[in-house]
Amino acid sequence: MTVKESRTRTRRTAAKAKLDLSVIGEGRRRVIIEAVEPIIDGGRYPVKRIIGDTLVVSCDLFADGHDELAAVVRHRPVSAKTWHEAPMRLLVNDRWEGQFTLNSIGRHEFQVVAWIDRFATWVHQLEKRLAAGQDVRVDLQIGAALVGEAARNASGADAAVLHVAEAALIAGDVDTAFAAEIHSLMAVHLPRRFATESEIYPITVERERARFSAWYELFPRSAADEPGRHGTFRDVIKRLPYIAELGFDVLYLPPIHPIGYTFRKGKNNSLNAGPNDPGSPWAIGNADGGHMSIHPELGTLDDFRALVREAQKYGIEVALDIAFQCSPDHPYVREHPEWFRARPDGTIQYAENPPKKYQDIYPFDFESEDWQGLWQELRRVFEFWIEQGVRIFRVDNPHTKSFRFWDWCLNSLKSAHPDLIFLSEAFTRPKVMYHLAKIGFTQSYTYYTWRTTKHELTSYLQELNTRPVSDFFIPNFWPNTPDILTPQFYAGQRSVFMTRAAMAATLTASWGMYGPVYELMEHTPVAGREEYINNEKYEIRHWNLDAPHSLRGYIGQLNRIRREHPALHRNDTLRFHRVDIDFHEHEWLLAYSKTSPDGSDIILVVVNLDPERTHSGWVQVPLNDWNVNGVFQAHDLLTDARYTWSGEYNYVQLSPMAPVHIFCIRRLRRDERGFEYFA
Repeated sequence: MTVKESRTRTRRTAAKAKLDLSVIGEGRRRVIIEAVEPIIDGGRYPVKRIIGDTLVVSCDLFADGHDELAAVVRHRPVSAKTWHEAPMRLLVNDRWEGQFTLNSIGRHEFQVVAWIDRFATWVHQLEKRLAAGQDVRVDLQIGAALVGEAARNASGADAAVLHVAEAALIAGDVDTAFAAEIHSLMAVHLPRRFATESEIYPITVERERARFSAWYELFPRSAADEPGRHGTFRDVIKRLPYIAELGFDVLYLPPIHPIGYTFRKGKNNSLNAGPNDPGSPWAIGNADGGHMSIHPELGTLDDFRALVREAQKYGIEVALDIAFQCSPDHPYVREHPEWFRARPDGTIQYAENPPKKYQDIYPFDFESEDWQGLWQELRRVFEFWIEQGVRIFRVDNPHTKSFRFWDWCLNSLKSAHPDLIFLSEAFTRPKVMYHLAKIGFTQSYTYYTWRTTKHELTSYLQELNTRPVSDFFIPNFWPNTPDILTPQFYAGQRSVFMTRAAMAATLTASWGMYGPVYELMEHTPVAGREEYINNEKYEIRHWNLDAPHSLRGYIGQLNRIRREHPALHRNDTLRFHRVDIDFHEHEWLLAYSKTSPDGSDIILVVVNLDPERTHSGWVQVPLNDWNVNGVFQAHDLLTDARYTWSGEYNYVQLSPMAPVHIFCIRRLRRDERGFEYFA
């Protein structure tokens, strides 16, 4: 190729490149926005917050050259047309930060906008020229032009002030360039030329109970006063004062629908049910109806509505279990066989997890040709119970149903009813558990049940309270469920029941327990399985709520402490503290604290993880973080004992009889109000 031909090709290539500039957009945008936080998976899923929270947004901002930058984070509910703005400020190393308060529940969004701050750049350059003794008359004319541009963009009093400033700069008044009022007005009114906008990122704002809640699970059929009788919703209504005494604000009911007869399970999951065996509530559906029907022996739909209303009088919400599966007798099986998977022999595929078989349950086939009809019907189940006053749902095994279904279903429901809460019961792999939280589940069961050692507990809580997990995952700690009785309970030691409840209630802001099994310290497992023997899933039980060994008073204490102390209403301030014994980290004593956002409420919890021996040690407390100097008080809220502590290390001793301290840390008062310090 000759030189002439090469130049011709270069010109043609350049011409084509000019045409390509149209896809770039505004090429004069000079600010680069990177590493925006908090976002989930690049903004694909929403950050989760609670109403009243302050969302702190940070990002890297920089541009070519030495010009000054300005930025805002703007935000709005997705239904709003106009944005609200909060200023961002430079921290260090090109990291910027801004914040705003979320004042309504529902879906919100935010975006970072950054631009070259022409006025601040001019002022900075003017300062340097003045310091060097240079002639600044031309510079003042440049500044006057900027102020005039802002004045024309303003109106009313602001425009008048800016016009006066413009004239002053033209006249050579240097002081006008540094007037605070002018700087404020210029920040508002000077057009943001060639601003760079980040992507728009989603936020989900939940109501307070989404983060701070105490759940109590019971089987309504076991709520009767008389042994042998099937309990009803009316019996549960009579149980409400007891649940309120325990301090719970969510009453969770296992499925309340008609129970199938075909392959009904008997006592202890036996394959041979007797004529009086009630079956598993999770085998849903018979001739009396399905997911939108009430089991006749529990009462009527009016009775259920009455339970919801009466519970509200005690500050309790009723949560309903949604289990998307059917017994062979469910009307869906007859009316929509296409929603189930057929086997080559013409039968329907029952649920199984080889070698386990669950012949009493048919799972839905989310690969059905009529998947759209299936999705619509399952969503209608939620809508039906929402109409009955239910706003909280515990969803059974969501990880065994289509993720795309949950994404569509939950988000469409929350668009219509933003106050809904969905608890995911998915004891599965971490990535699956976390994905369910990303796509719409409000809270989740966790691995707390199996985290027992000091190392296991601290490492797991640090994972849950560290980004990105803490930005989308709200844990709900349960020491037991009808399906789970872990080995630490098998010996029936009271101290284990006390410590596991105390940690569940204070490590996270939401916790729950399956009762009356837990407060009565039931602890006998099925041989070889982590499951209760004589399980309520398969039979009706009668409970003596007044048994002398009951933990009802202790559980009530825990929940009262939770309600009264804002430090325990959130998870983001959780900190673990060293406990020393003979200059080594104590293996059995676990210490951690939480503080309220304003620092006025400080809770320190110390737990003896050994159910058999007394242990003592020295707790290291963060005096500077707590703004505590010298002498302070540690008030044990469980025993009402008060201890005067001083310095960084303080002594504790816990026995199996009293294995938990829940201290409220109080700064020492040195005025007349101090007389109430030991009241």
